[in-house]
Amino acid sequence: MSSMPVIFAATVVLASALGTIALWAPRRLAAKLGALGVFALFLPVGFAGWSDLLSRPKPIAFEWLQAQAGEANVLAGTIDEGERIYVWLQLDGAAEPRAYELPWDRDRARELQEALRSAENDGTGVRMRLPFEPSLDPEQPRFYALPQPALPPKDLPAPSAKRFIPPEQEV
Repeated sequence: MSSMPVIFAATVVLASALGTIALWAPRRLAAKLGALGVFALFLPVGFAGWSDLLSRPKPIAFEWLQAQAGEANVLAGTIDEGERIYVWLQLDGAAEPRAYELPWDRDRARELQEALRSAENDGTGVRMRLPFEPSLDPEQPRFYALPQPALPPKDLPAPSAKRFIPPEQEV
């Protein structure tokens, strides 16, 4: 379930509290009506702003609730050369995927392209290590393709209790 309705409801409650304070403040009637008008305009503008944000990738620096995530599945990725890197991540334990925006980094962009290409060739997926940690460790690649799954074991015939002996060989 999305937290959007809960956050917007909290915004409405806080704006209502401010509107009530402005209405009961010892001010002229024109100031009170102006405050009431601002409150009335705040609700649709706030809702439009929140709903617009739902369709945009979130900068990874703004992810606070999932900041301790160790790894995530990369469902898709695209690179805006010299600007940013966009990834669609499925966090471990999360019900729905989310779109994120990473700051531009040539090495990370190359890692993402190579991992996506390798995963497509091998028929596997791509994972991202420490998606929200601003790691400066160049030794650990942040994006990597999952290894190909192991082939199933070959079925060996089970030893039978009685071995078939042709009639001409019977003693």
